[in-house]
Amino acid sequence: MPPPSSFPDALPLAVAPPSTPLGPFEDSAVAWVPWVTLMGFVGLTALALVAAGPSARRVGPDTLAAVTARLSRAAVVLGLLAVPAVLTELAHGASEDGGGYDYGAAWSTLYDGSNAGRLSGLEVTLVLAGAVVLAPLCARRVAAGRARKWLSAVGLGAGAVALGTTKFPDGVPEDWGRTGFETLMWMLHLLGGAVWLGGLAGLALLTMPGAVAPADREAFWSPSIRRFSAAAMSCVAAIALSGLFLYWEHVDGPSQLFTTMYGRVLGVKILIFGVLLLLGAFNQFWLHPRLDALRAAGDARPLRTILVREFPIVVTVETLLGTALLFVAPFLHGSARNQAFQADVARHSTVLPDELPKLAPKEASVSTWVWGTTETLVLLALLIAGYWFSGRLARQRAAAAKGTVTSNPGDLVQAW
Repeated sequence: MPPPSSFPDALPLAVAPPSTPLGPFEDSAVAWVPWVTLMGFVGLTALALVAAGPSARRVGPDTLAAVTARLSRAAVVLGLLAVPAVLTELAHGASEDGGGYDYGAAWSTLYDGSNAGRLSGLEVTLVLAGAVVLAPLCARRVAAGRARKWLSAVGLGAGAVALGTTKFPDGVPEDWGRTGFETLMWMLHLLGGAVWLGGLAGLALLTMPGAVAPADREAFWSPSIRRFSAAAMSCVAAIALSGLFLYWEHVDGPSQLFTTMYGRVLGVKILIFGVLLLLGAFNQFWLHPRLDALRAAGDARPLRTILVREFPIVVTVETLLGTALLFVAPFLHGSARNQAFQADVARHSTVLPDELPKLAPKEASVSTWVWGTTETLVLLALLIAGYWFSGRLARQRAAAAKGTVTSNPGDLVQAW
């Protein structure tokens, strides 16, 4: 009798591992636009409220009006664009064949009585309301008035809740504690990314002509950058801590960053985030102290040269990397844990089931909380120490520049 392998219809010892495709490019692009518009709206509004606005107010009403109006106009445009972007994503998901766009069905899902419909309706309503609230600030006369703060605060709150609805649970959770903690981590991740990346885009907008008069650049940019640096470092802490939790939840070890599709996409996201951190460190420990030194030395020419040539380039590169980071995120499907587990099941099975099994969610142990608390404290200590050190470095360079920059300003320009 011939061996079983000689029969043409014999089953193999194991089936091929299940493939995990990235998904259609169109799906990720459709999901990317709402993220960019919503996060950009929140980031631009936050920049105007906590960093650029207060610094411009110290310079004068004209600078305050120009800065607030420019950021508000960009935020209103993004807020208005977010509405069709969200509806397009809903229409794409509601199409029967999965490849078209059913806007009628998408519109019907808003406030349709389900939790998902309420969240989608709130997302559209709140971002539109935020844009309407910010609209008066597009006029310079209003942008420098007393209504600036509360209009910006209301608009920021509406945009932040609209962004949060994308990750609010749309069903009654089985474990309220775990779901609540997961939602908190997602809020830190989204809001931290919005304030950081949207703020970078706002700074790039302000470097363009017309926002800050050349004579006011010294008084405006140094405190603005310093204020934004403090906010950005807080955002980095929020993103890093929430990212560590999401990594723990979806990945079992660094090897899965290379052996699963989820891990590879996450690896690309981590790589882009790392480059952004390096550029942020360059800003924090080199560019910002140098700007403070030039400002303290009273030399306007090198400062103007750096602002025109160096700072816009760095901020623009960071903004482009941020948009690339947001574009990668929609390609994350499932989890690396389940993809690795399902591939292992397939390797040891003769028949691939219709629905592959999934691992149960990870359960946090005492050691998990200890490690998480330690990571939090270490990260916060590093960020506080870094902010303190960069400030000290700026003061030292300012003191040294008072005796050197004015005598030979060209040296600092050539150093760039």
